[in-house]
Amino acid sequence: MTTAIETDIAARLAAIDWDTVATTLDGAGWARLPGLLGDGECDALAATYDTPPLFRSHIQMARHGFGRGEYRYFAYPLSPLVAALRSRLYPRLAPLANRWHERMGLPARFPADHADFLARCHAAGQRRPTPLLLRYGAGDYNCLHQDLYGEHVFPVQAAVLLSAPGQDFSGGEFILTEQRPRMQSRAAVVPLAKGDAVIFAVNVRPVRGSRGDYRVAMRHGVSEIHSGQRHTLGVIFHDAS
Repeated sequence: MTTAIETDIAARLAAIDWDTVATTLDGAGWARLPGLLGDGECDALAATYDTPPLFRSHIQMARHGFGRGEYRYFAYPLSPLVAALRSRLYPRLAPLANRWHERMGLPARFPADHADFLARCHAAGQRRPTPLLLRYGAGDYNCLHQDLYGEHVFPVQAAVLLSAPGQDFSGGEFILTEQRPRMQSRAAVVPLAKGDAVIFAVNVRPVRGSRGDYRVAMRHGVSEIHSGQRHTLGVIFHDAS
């Protein structure tokens, strides 16, 4: 049964020009969805960070050399809003994911429905949910990384900024880097407001060259927080082993 939240999220996503999003992703490896969530939704999601039963694990980033800060992975069943974002964003991105894999000569193809893709993950032993909430305070940061959790990887993911830059925190820019073959790395700082989502490549993406497509590796992270507190929702479409 479709929930009211799913219907609402589906309507918001239907209003987005996905052809433009796909073109931007092809060109830069990322695209912004302004105002995907409202202020109240952002605040409510950020507040759930202090409700441990909603989560399956709690990671202190410094202990693992990931940076400074912390995050929690949601447990199943996911909260209704997170579940709706995950299930409704996926079919909008699956056609792009399939085109990317075809262009890069990668064999995996992705079904239209997220439940079918999760069934594939779970059959391969990737059964742990990967959506997460991240919390940063002054001096915290997230090292450049890729969110790869097993054999089955959906090639794009999403992050939603739940805090207001310049009001709730300062610093803490979302950063992406790409490494093209035989070239130096290029960095991009993604401008996000509270409630904005960014869609970006998880691992590699295709880039058109003079001799056809080649693969570009991408990583993402967050620069140092200067003051305040920053919350982010991460929406990863494959589950973890």
